[in-house]
Amino acid sequence: MDIKKLGKALLFPHFAIMIVLLPVSIVLLVYSMVFMGTESVIAIISYVLSAYTLTIWCFKIPYLVRFFKAFKEENKYARIWQDDTRLRVNISLYGTLILNTAYAVLQLGLGFWHHTFWFYSLAAYYITLAVMRFFLVRHTSKHRAGEKMGEELVKYRACGMVFLVMNLALSVIIFFMVYWNRTFHHHEITTIAMAAYTFTALTIAIINVIKYRKYNSPVYSASKIISLASACVSMLTLESTMLTTFGAETMDLTERRIMLAASGGVISVFIITMAVYMIVQATKKINLLNMAKEHLND
Repeated sequence: MDIKKLGKALLFPHFAIMIVLLPVSIVLLVYSMVFMGTESVIAIISYVLSAYTLTIWCFKIPYLVRFFKAFKEENKYARIWQDDTRLRVNISLYGTLILNTAYAVLQLGLGFWHHTFWFYSLAAYYITLAVMRFFLVRHTSKHRAGEKMGEELVKYRACGMVFLVMNLALSVIIFFMVYWNRTFHHHEITTIAMAAYTFTALTIAIINVIKYRKYNSPVYSASKIISLASACVSMLTLESTMLTTFGAETMDLTERRIMLAASGGVISVFIITMAVYMIVQATKKINLLNMAKEHLND
């Protein structure tokens, strides 16, 4: 038996085998963590299979990078997506608008059903995000970036003002979490999945806020700041869930309240700071535009 061929076959299997191994290893790992003990045979097999699957996918990363790079350059639709910033922003705004609206309606319905201000406050928060995204997508669907700079700055400043008002809903959410210990308890696997999604959303939101500054479009920047604010609140909800799920036996209620109050305060101050920055910067630029117009008229 050729050892080199065997090693190559194990480390670089056919792509079809890799695709099959991915869901099999995930399902087996989740099943063993939920229903089996850590020392069971199935659990050990799932750990080994998951480690093997992760290893062979890591070896494929250079190939995948080359593949997607070539696909982006050769496929006309991929090139359109890459080159048309306005298209990406519009699709992002429409998608998040739909999700925000659906989630807000769900929270509002739960508020009517349970008669609690907890769901009403969540509904108010996500309705506000949806309204802001609606006004932004109305602008981006009609105008290109920088085409109507004055209007963009007005909308950018309006978003900052709305953030200040929206902070009231956030304060109510924090109050429910801290004072009344209003939180959720999920299974460990569900909580881990929520954490992965939330950290991914937060990372992407931070990258996009920095990335879209180069387009010099206040509306584009506002759309990404909205996503960042939403991700920050999701982090707060995730922290509350993780403290309930994993910290119930190691932390008492007072310690959990202190942690949530501190995190909620930091996020609230961050959103207020971000809102004030948006208002101040937009006002300065609007004044400069007005002075330039007056100078031209003179």
